[in-house]
Amino acid sequence: MLLDLPTLLVIATANVGVVSLALLVIIGTGASAATRCVQIALAALLLGGVAAITAGTVWTSVLAPLALLFFSLGLWLLHRALGSWLGHRTRPPTNRKRPRKPPRPGVYYGLDYRLSERCLRLLLVATPLGYLLGSASPAFQWGWSHLCLVTMLVLAAAATLFPMRHMGRAWRWMLCGCLTGLAVVLLVRGLVGGWGGAALLPFADMAMALAVNLAFVACMVALLAAWRDEAKARLHNLAMTDGLTGLLNRRGWLERAEGMFANAMRYQQPLTLMMLDIDHFKRVNDTYGHEVGDTALKLFARLLRDSRRTGDLVGRLGGEEFCIVLANTHRSASIGFDLRLRTMLHQTAEKELGFPLDYSAGVGVLKDGDSTLPGLIARADAALYEAKKAGRGQLVQSDGGAGLTVI
Repeated sequence: MLLDLPTLLVIATANVGVVSLALLVIIGTGASAATRCVQIALAALLLGGVAAITAGTVWTSVLAPLALLFFSLGLWLLHRALGSWLGHRTRPPTNRKRPRKPPRPGVYYGLDYRLSERCLRLLLVATPLGYLLGSASPAFQWGWSHLCLVTMLVLAAAATLFPMRHMGRAWRWMLCGCLTGLAVVLLVRGLVGGWGGAALLPFADMAMALAVNLAFVACMVALLAAWRDEAKARLHNLAMTDGLTGLLNRRGWLERAEGMFANAMRYQQPLTLMMLDIDHFKRVNDTYGHEVGDTALKLFARLLRDSRRTGDLVGRLGGEEFCIVLANTHRSASIGFDLRLRTMLHQTAEKELGFPLDYSAGVGVLKDGDSTLPGLIARADAALYEAKKAGRGQLVQSDGGAGLTVI
């Protein structure tokens, strides 16, 4: 059975329509921003395919640029989805300092991603507009449309190469290969048509139609794998996050604190650990109710986040007990952190809760001879116990042995 070009294009468009509907049913409307971009991108490609097929028979001057607009929109949305999945669209806080060490060569930085994002936005408008403005020259329309779509495919493929967060490699390479292959086929078709190769054009058309069908199937497998990786990452984050405060829970905090402890030991860097406990929290629950108690916990967690530096690790270990690892800092840094947090709490609690709130804190400092994180936690916990025993509302530092310093 022989398949002609219109039949292959209809099959490709039907595939896009079926997959778009299936994704909407399977994933639903509660998807992430990246997944929604993919869903909308598929809808745009479906409309573009319908417009391209119809443009061959009627309203060519209107439907052809409309098809280019939908195709460009689909590729731009795919690029945005990749940016969200791979971490390119995550903007670092403006108060972060530049890293001291030069980053790995070849990393696709957020700045480069934003540059390609701006290029795609420009092409989204320029592709159909240039086609309309070049109506006097069919050769220009042909070359312009192919060049713009090839550029967008290459930019989308490049976004898969250097992720800013850990994601699956197999689906990224598959998607990159599909988009790159499609760009090559489209480029060849553009060159054949632009140079007047009328005899070769039917073969180029068939190659493009076959490439579109094959690439679409492989791309959908890759995108489904990307969605699976995203879902696994979200489940992992939920398992590591305290649902009330949004901080790391005990499991998540211990997992990351172990890594910080190991790095500090390996590179002989200072490390300070603070245990914090809200004073008389049971009285807060008994007097004002558990809902107000939850509000107090969320307020304390928020102020902890606001007081920390980049690189510090904050977690809620349970109940009203919190812990923070001050990275690459000596004992004196805990005094500054405590003063900063206590001042913010005294200024905010009365205003937002209607009653004052205070806490006790114990500090443990990494010392020679430490071999495990639990030993450091135990010293900070012992210092916290002494702070509560001495009257609460104060900071006690462990001197590394039996000595304690009350601040």
